[in-house]
Amino acid sequence: MQRRTFLRATAVTGSAMALGGLPAPSASAAPGGFPDYTYVRTLLSPADLKYNPTGEIIFPTVRGVYDKLAEPLGRYYLYYAPHDAPGGICLAYGDSLEGPFTEYPDNPIVSNDWSPHYSVSHVSSPHVLWMPRHREFWLYFHGENTTTRLARSKDGIHFTYDKVVLSTSMMPAGTTETSYARVFAHELPDRGAHYVMLFMLNNTTNHRDICWGWSADGRDWTFDQTPLVRHSDVGAVNVGGPHLLTRGGSAFVVYNKDKESGGDLMITEVGAGFSLRKHLGLFYDSHDSAPENGRAAAPSFGTQSGVPYMVYEAGERLAGAIAVARG
Repeated sequence: MQRRTFLRATAVTGSAMALGGLPAPSASAAPGGFPDYTYVRTLLSPADLKYNPTGEIIFPTVRGVYDKLAEPLGRYYLYYAPHDAPGGICLAYGDSLEGPFTEYPDNPIVSNDWSPHYSVSHVSSPHVLWMPRHREFWLYFHGENTTTRLARSKDGIHFTYDKVVLSTSMMPAGTTETSYARVFAHELPDRGAHYVMLFMLNNTTNHRDICWGWSADGRDWTFDQTPLVRHSDVGAVNVGGPHLLTRGGSAFVVYNKDKESGGDLMITEVGAGFSLRKHLGLFYDSHDSAPENGRAAAPSFGTQSGVPYMVYEAGERLAGAIAVARG
């Protein structure tokens, strides 16, 4: 069954982009210029992993490292984590975005106890960003769900703790979770910002929305106090797992609905300056069959030899695997 992407008419221009963006549209592009992704294979299953404390893994981030490290373990590093306690930030590596990926033997590379910085029930949701100015990989991760933290590494494996970058105290009263953050290089000249953060916010209503912030350096942040995408905007109980894509001078947020609301990936155009809220509908239609079982979530995007790929959670939350789809 072919995946379907439904987008209203959108101007599409631009050249190919590396990890974190999508390549220029081709003759086979779906409406709106975005690829029509099709499931290829499962990359990681909990049962096949040496480090498997809870039988579940979530929130993949894939990064090309072949042009950044002198002697990488593979051309691509794939970060992921269990969510439930104790969690643990994990790494796998491979030479193709279609796999296979090999589990790093000393996982987790970041644990839930990092003295003297923190001791928490779990750490999870790794997002890694290459920072050219510092020649470092910056890891954003949560633990507890109230707190998003930053760690930094020269080799993508051994990290040094930096600081808390987001917590519930930085958002409106009644906020109970600020987690599942991804950070992207994105210019906002009017705000003096070079980076944006997308994250999931929960509050006492127990309905999750997508929020955002901006930063000049990736360390110190200002956060919009109102959601970027409300669950009610798109007919969902919860939305989460946001990822930023850019094309044609505009910016788009791809995110997942919870399975109760359909379990698919959706897309909203927010504009280059994040002032637009144009909900474009379905981005990726998950299968009812395995491994998706009606749910795709937390996508990470990359290209290899000009071919676009999406690495994502496939399957019911806390009972799924990491899969790859090709555009």
